[in-house]
Amino acid sequence: MSTEQIAKRLVELCREGKYEEAQNELYAEDAVSVEMEGLPQGALGNVKGLAAIREKGKKWAEDIVEIHGGSVGEPIVAGDWFSVVMSIDATYKSMGRVPMQEICVYQVRNGKIVREQFFYNVD
Repeated sequence: MSTEQIAKRLVELCREGKYEEAQNELYAEDAVSVEMEGLPQGALGNVKGLAAIREKGKKWAEDIVEIHGGSVGEPIVAGDWFSVVMSIDATYKSMGRVPMQEICVYQVRNGKIVREQFFYNVD
C-alpha cells in the first residue's frame, strides 16, 4: 500500500476505535512509538517493536473509565510521512477527566508504519 492508502486506512480504523486492528494490519514488526518529553513518572512512554506498541495500547485502554468524545482528522501526506490531528475527551483511572488534542506523525517504509510520534501539551 502507498503512504496515502495507509494514512486513509489508519484514519478509518481509528474512527471506528479499532486501534489494535490498525496496529496488526498497518505496522511493521520493528515499529517505534514516541511520546512527548516531560511525561509524568509512570506514564506510558517510548517503546520499540509491535508487541510493545500493542501492550502500550492495551495499558492505555485499561486506564480509560469513560470516553466522552473525540475526533480523528483527515491525513496530510508528504512522501513517506503523514500526520493526523486526533482528540479525545476521556476519564482515566489515573488522571480523572482529561480533554486532549494531539498531532500524530507517522513514517511509512515498505508499505508499513515504522514510526509513530505524538505531539501534545504535557502541562
